[in-house]
Amino acid sequence: MPLALKRIAFSLGPIDVHWYGIILGTAALIGLYLAIYEGKRFKIIPDFFMDVILLGVPSAIIGARIYYVAFKWDDYKNNLMDVFAIWEGGIAIYGALIGAIIAVSIYCRRKGYSFIRIADICAPSLIAGQMIGRWGNFINQEAHGGPVAESFLRDKLFLPDFIVNQMNIDGIFYHPTFLYESLWNLLVLLILFWLRRRPWLKSGELFAGYFIGYSVGRFFIEGLRTDSLAFDGPAWLRALMNGLWSPMQLYFEPGSMDYGNIRTSQVVAVLLILAAIGYIIFRRKKYGTALPYYADPIVSSKAVEAAPAAQAPASSGRPAPAEDKTAREDKHV
Repeated sequence: MPLALKRIAFSLGPIDVHWYGIILGTAALIGLYLAIYEGKRFKIIPDFFMDVILLGVPSAIIGARIYYVAFKWDDYKNNLMDVFAIWEGGIAIYGALIGAIIAVSIYCRRKGYSFIRIADICAPSLIAGQMIGRWGNFINQEAHGGPVAESFLRDKLFLPDFIVNQMNIDGIFYHPTFLYESLWNLLVLLILFWLRRRPWLKSGELFAGYFIGYSVGRFFIEGLRTDSLAFDGPAWLRALMNGLWSPMQLYFEPGSMDYGNIRTSQVVAVLLILAAIGYIIFRRKKYGTALPYYADPIVSSKAVEAAPAAQAPASSGRPAPAEDKTAREDKHV
């Protein structure tokens, strides 16, 4: 039987360097590159996005781990040191988003930038990072779906040997849900690239589009997994989630659940889709033409404050120039 890929890439003396960490680091660097590249269009210096990544990544990891551990507390309460063993896996993307959003929004405010405008720029970076990061789950043989036949992986999905072999866990082959989500995220990334060049796209809508696109895929793929965070909920909510997922049952069996009757990520995904759609509609109706477009200039309020109060000489009698629309964007978030 072919051996699975090792989790440890190499060792530096007593320190083991895990593939999981290397993959997450690569995801962060590629996300940084995408943000810097798009930021140049708005004349935002690369150092700003480097600071964002230095704050956002640790905050995301902490948030992701706290979120996961909170839902798995029974597994950790008697082994508190395992809480820090993040290289073993066990992080939740929605927790990562919460952590990153909190940290980056505070930093943007300190720098005088509208958080939502910066979030628009970073939306493709987020989905690209998730697309790459899922391969860390592949190395760790986690976040997979239910059992499948080897022939399904080879003859139906036409997967290469290294993926098929890694999906063999203790003699049983499993759905490569990491791959499904990675490919879905690639599709969402391409859509975001296309959307951000549309002249009708308003500020905040690319970030909202990221949540919609990612959450749609996550909802359906989550139903295949066997390691979902879950809870015991009312029968009506369970029926609703099962009903929304039912088209998948034409081709797949849902993954088994160790506990609970409702998958947390599916509920969160549905709520995020509804919230993002509502956010777009609300802002368009409330602010109309006053809402800046995605392509409009991005100006830091700190830079506006630092500029001379009036460009013309005091003796000219001319009034100071009107405040630029982009300096008021926080009012439209």
